[in-house]
Amino acid sequence: MAQGCLIVCDGNNGAGKSSVIRAIEEFLHSRGHSYLVTREPGGTRIGEKIRSVVLDPETPELCDTTELLLFAAARAQHLKEKIIPAIQAGKVVVCDRFTPATVAFQHYGRGIPLSLVQSINGFALEGFSPNLNIILDVDPEIGMRRVASRGEGLDRMEMQKLEFLTRAREGFLRQAEEAPDTFVVIDASQPFDAVSANVLAEVDALLAKLA
Repeated sequence: MAQGCLIVCDGNNGAGKSSVIRAIEEFLHSRGHSYLVTREPGGTRIGEKIRSVVLDPETPELCDTTELLLFAAARAQHLKEKIIPAIQAGKVVVCDRFTPATVAFQHYGRGIPLSLVQSINGFALEGFSPNLNIILDVDPEIGMRRVASRGEGLDRMEMQKLEFLTRAREGFLRQAEEAPDTFVVIDASQPFDAVSANVLAEVDALLAKLA
């Protein structure tokens, strides 16, 4: 591939992002692409420290403004330290969550003004944007049942009420409606084989376009 790119996998909790990202990784490996799989918040030493704070269920006092700023800080570090260098090296970067999550959770979920969320995101991104945002869409009730079935403790975002997650889902879908050139919505309530096939078709189409 002549140039690197960023593919984002996003959506509500329990939509199957981890499984889909593994499928993308296997696909890229089979095609001989150089790639980097990473996540937000996180992806760097500093980002992982921020992640431990914003997702810690023991920090319920974290206010909405602090949460937004911490996500943006982790993203700025991630972009400069990992994502942009990988893209410049011609790699396909696959990221678990990115800016769509901030708009969905902090604006639609928390109610922080969209202009403020976009301004802070813009400051962190410095004009950068993903090539493809894959939104895995699932009813929040189904998603949270899937999360609960893992038998693991819930993180701070997973502990939010259903109303919050429903608003966030609407936020993901609204972003996709407004930017169809860079967003695609995949019905994540389907069997996984169908979900992964749809996702890989979108990834393949992007890579063919960039070749």
